[in-house]
Amino acid sequence: MEAHEAPGQGLGSAQKRLSGKALQRRGKRSDAALVRRAQAGSASDFEALFRAHWGPAYRAAYLVVRDAAAAEDIAQEAFLAAVRALDRFDRRRPFGPWLHRIVVNRAIDWARARSLRPEGEAVDAAAPERPERDDELLRELGRLSPEHRAVIVLRYLLDYTPGEIAELLELPRGTVNSRLRRGLDALEERLQ
Repeated sequence: MEAHEAPGQGLGSAQKRLSGKALQRRGKRSDAALVRRAQAGSASDFEALFRAHWGPAYRAAYLVVRDAAAAEDIAQEAFLAAVRALDRFDRRRPFGPWLHRIVVNRAIDWARARSLRPEGEAVDAAAPERPERDDELLRELGRLSPEHRAVIVLRYLLDYTPGEIAELLELPRGTVNSRLRRGLDALEERLQ
């Protein structure tokens, strides 16, 4: 399993076109089978989970931390944490949101630590899977607090519903809605 492979590399063209929620919906049943076999010790099935979820995991981390190298480290650490906790994973639940929760929480922690001890400007490289559509919007998104940035990324870039975000981050739905509103208000104010 090569962590530096491009997301989706080695997958069929139909799977390459799928992203985030679409891949999650399509692969929910196959994920359950892969998780069951990975829990039984199958390295090849864990590798299949890795390949299926690497792109969305990296993208979620990148969109929160806005640093390509840190996003790769965060996504890799999240997968390692998932491996360590796989025996405790509830197979009745989907794997993707569980992994996203680990990724986003680690990304928020990294961004908080970074803001407490700035060591220079964060690398502002483009996310490999997303063409740059609006540099100013991405730059301003990067200036939001990690908490506001995370809910906006999950809602508008990874297509989670507010209820799913609340469950994913273990927050009350009202807190998610408040962070979405305040984050969007801050973006709108900065972009005017």
